[in-house]
Amino acid sequence: MTAPTPSSGGRLVAITGSSGLIGAALSEALRGRGDRVLHLVRRGPRASTELPPGVREARWQPGSELDPAVLAGVTGAVNLAGAGLFEGRWTEKRKKELIGSRVGSTDTLSRALAGLVDGPADEPPRLVSGSAIGIYGDQGNTVLSEDSPQAEGFVADLVRDWEAATAPAEQAGVPVAHIRTGIVLSPRGGALGRLLPLARAGLGGPLGSGRQYWPWITLHDHVRAMLFLLDRPDVTGPVNLTGPHPDTQAKVVRALAAELHRPALLPAPTAAMKLVLGQAASEVLNSARVLPTRLTAAGFTFDHPDLRRAAAWVVDELRWHR
Repeated sequence: MTAPTPSSGGRLVAITGSSGLIGAALSEALRGRGDRVLHLVRRGPRASTELPPGVREARWQPGSELDPAVLAGVTGAVNLAGAGLFEGRWTEKRKKELIGSRVGSTDTLSRALAGLVDGPADEPPRLVSGSAIGIYGDQGNTVLSEDSPQAEGFVADLVRDWEAATAPAEQAGVPVAHIRTGIVLSPRGGALGRLLPLARAGLGGPLGSGRQYWPWITLHDHVRAMLFLLDRPDVTGPVNLTGPHPDTQAKVVRALAAELHRPALLPAPTAAMKLVLGQAASEVLNSARVLPTRLTAAGFTFDHPDLRRAAAWVVDELRWHR
């Protein structure tokens, strides 16, 4: 995975959620460019002999206090912790888990990073903190940027609280970017990982109407964007991590099916999706025409700016990892 050249080599970057799809890819990319990584894990940390070169682990408990000494030497942190939105129906218990896993973990990490800043002369560590495009809600064909109004509802409220939990770090002078992630295209997991088996079988038809906008980004470009933001502490606040050309869900599926040389048939009716997913179905069926306005204004360029190149990369990755 090609990465931007770091402004200084051999830095130490802490990652929460390092075992997930995005976190694992980010850890690999950081090490590939010469940085060291600290994985914050909830289980007991493994010995250095059990880990890849350049990786060490430290235990933490989201929602509890984290001793800043654990982060000694860290120049940047990427917060990707959080339970999967689409793993199970949104019961009241599940909603509490979704909130706690994001808001609690972000608050814990933010307070620890703030504890590293002893005074105004210190160069504070950089924080790139997870967020989501769900904050915009269902906006139809309206073009959305980071300055667009925020929606109401469970996911929008969750994202708002998630971003607000970085306040302790920001108040201490830590530069924070909130990465509002779109639909990450990868054959290895995420929403697309669940759709690909259907697409390969020729069953990847529209979800609902198929006319809802999906603000997609390849995993490759998502990781490159996180590296870019780690190197650019001057870029703060919400940053949409989506490709520059959002497409409708039906077009995304058709592009993947074309690369796989399969038809895109058999739509999934809205009623059936709501029956299976419950309230979570609304996030799949929402339309959000989100643009990466701040990312591109800062000078980031995409390796996969259009759906054709994105779909070709996904299928190449699928074949490579068989």
